[in-house]
Amino acid sequence: MEELLAQVEALIGIRSTADRPGELHRALGFVLDLVGPGFEIRRFESRGRPSALVSHPDRPGRPRVILNAHLDVVPGRPDQFRARREGDRLYGRGAHDMKAAALVLATVFRELAAELPYPIALQLVTDEEVGGFDGTGHQLDRGVRGDFVIIGEQSGLRVVTESKGLVRARVTATGRAAHAAYPWLGSNALLTLLSAVDRLLTRYPVPDRETWTTTVNLARIETTNEAANQVPADASAWLDIRYPPEDTDLAARPTAAITEHLRAVTGPEVAVEIEAVGTPHRADPDSAGVRKLREAIRATGHPGSLLRKHGAADSRFYFPLGVDAVIFGPTGDGQHGPDEYLEISSLAPYRDALRYFLFSYDGLPPSPTATDASRP
Repeated sequence: MEELLAQVEALIGIRSTADRPGELHRALGFVLDLVGPGFEIRRFESRGRPSALVSHPDRPGRPRVILNAHLDVVPGRPDQFRARREGDRLYGRGAHDMKAAALVLATVFRELAAELPYPIALQLVTDEEVGGFDGTGHQLDRGVRGDFVIIGEQSGLRVVTESKGLVRARVTATGRAAHAAYPWLGSNALLTLLSAVDRLLTRYPVPDRETWTTTVNLARIETTNEAANQVPADASAWLDIRYPPEDTDLAARPTAAITEHLRAVTGPEVAVEIEAVGTPHRADPDSAGVRKLREAIRATGHPGSLLRKHGAADSRFYFPLGVDAVIFGPTGDGQHGPDEYLEISSLAPYRDALRYFLFSYDGLPPSPTATDASRP
């Protein structure tokens, strides 16, 4: 485990953010080097974002299980890319989301891919934080398939069988420039935009506690205006909308219908452009894969409970294809925040549960080393 933690710390040091394509390649190479030789590597690239699918040459065919990990992270301060340990916590950008889990998945794959009597694959992508369309989405467009998928996003050793859908939209207002001393001669695009956003937030208010409902995040407001004494003639806002399958205004609707719905809410004074849509995700909690994974987690001394996640993940790309995909990852907190951390003690049961699951998934007896969650 100490060797694994050293590798996690090194991977955290790679600033694999979307604006650093060289570091995305470097992070992917780091994990592929960890997996080592003797495997088949199918490489992909879409819009400069690399990904890979790793399998064992002695186990050809459609993977029974795909282990999915993303190696990109959201931006952070320079010090967040220097990992530090405090007791049972490992701090750093990507410690929890999800570089530690990625290395556990890679290690388990390396150790078991040849030992298992059925094919498994390791899916490594570098664009999940910016939508996943050039990684998992691109690979599935190229025909990659599997029977059951485990995505190593954070879950506190629980099994996520449901997650919300995603809409990323831009709302734009157009006004008329004028001198700020004579605002009645112009039309303030920022005020028009803010009124539209306010109508949207009235329709989807920010909840004061966790709730399984649609939420809207106002992520950014922009204008080309640079003078305080000028009425701005243009303004735009970035919106991040997360919705459950029960929201019939958004779920299972084509992009054009979603656009019209948002226009009806914001009003005709603004233009709405949909930049990305991700479907909600659901896996059958009674499927063999989910049941066996929960049994494996219980074998490590954890309850193996089910969880619904508000954040979207790459599982949504598998859902429309009828492939059960679940999120299962270690414990921690603060992802995307200034104090992101991983609970180090959760890595051993995470690894052991994965091993137990892979051995039992095809009816094999569990690995003799897969149930000892007390190992360091």
